Amino acid sequence: MPTAIAADSVGLVSPRVAQFTAPLELACGRTLTDYQLIYETYGTLNPERSNAVLICHALSGHHHAAGYHSLDERKPGWWDSCIGPGKPIDTSRFFVVSLNNLGGCNGSTGPNTVDPATGKPYGADFPMVTVEDWVNSQARLADRLGIEQWAAVIGGSLGGMQALHWSIGYPERIRHCLAIASAPRLSAQNIAFNEVARQAILSDTDYPEGIPKRGLMLARMVGHITYLSDDAMGTKFGRDLKNDKLNYDFNSVEFQVESYLRYQGEEFSGRFDANTYLLMTKALDYFELGDLAKASADFCLMSFTTDWRFSPARSREIVQALVAARKNVSYVEIDAPQGHDAFLLPIPRYLQALHNYLKRIEV
Repeated sequence: MPTAIAADSVGLVSPRVAQFTAPLELACGRTLTDYQLIYETYGTLNPERSNAVLICHALSGHHHAAGYHSLDERKPGWWDSCIGPGKPIDTSRFFVVSLNNLGGCNGSTGPNTVDPATGKPYGADFPMVTVEDWVNSQARLADRLGIEQWAAVIGGSLGGMQALHWSIGYPERIRHCLAIASAPRLSAQNIAFNEVARQAILSDTDYPEGIPKRGLMLARMVGHITYLSDDAMGTKFGRDLKNDKLNYDFNSVEFQVESYLRYQGEEFSGRFDANTYLLMTKALDYFELGDLAKASADFCLMSFTTDWRFSPARSREIVQALVAARKNVSYVEIDAPQGHDAFLLPIPRYLQALHNYLKRIEV
């Protein structure tokens, strides 16, 4: 529970729901006849409707990016360090929109919501969704909000892929694209990690009829290892023992890093939907950056030196493609020991670079 809400917080916020009845054709060939998107907004849309910023979330993210839902909430939204008055995504200047994507498990239509055709939750029958599908649904949300053009679309990791697709899928509707710790496509190694995580879920005997808690726990443990750097794990845990002695037992938790991974897996398996995890990892695998010649936005790419999941080399690939396409692009590589998770953390140089770029955007 926050003892007091800081002056640079967006404060108490309430999610909103947009219901859509126009069918949405998906890349997989199926159609959602109707669906809903849950979202939050921070700041005020100006009379010209020119100051709107879209936040696209990563694999396990959601709409609650900043502020608090109640005074009892222990932690603020997942990107609270970046969103608020005077922060890099300054809500005294920008009207910020953050949503939960289709296929999510936090209020938007997804596997744990009811299929109108059957009257039962979609579950494993929810259609496959892609980055393109998400951007198309986000464009409809923008229409609903009366936003013809985003001042910027911003995202980290899988969110960065969405921002990049906005720039070529709707080039006239985005002025600035900020892709952080992202990539033009997944490497074979990344697809392999995702497949191991999916197989942990699919091989759980409680899937698909029940809740595959153990499978989801293992999937998160595998994923979490890739989000941290070797240095970050070494500094945080080293080879420290949990109880200062070895038990010579496969089932016991002996090292602190084992305890940490089990805690992360246990916590995640209690709040996230297994089918959503399967969908999100497949959307990552399917993403392939299109023809940047179509883009008209200005670009900002950011990467982190110890991120081996989406390494700086992957961001530089995008930068080189943008330069070849004669687009305006800024790039910063931030020295940070935290690995891929750095894009979620309040690293001073990162926040300053983000602030410096965004303050140049005219609204």
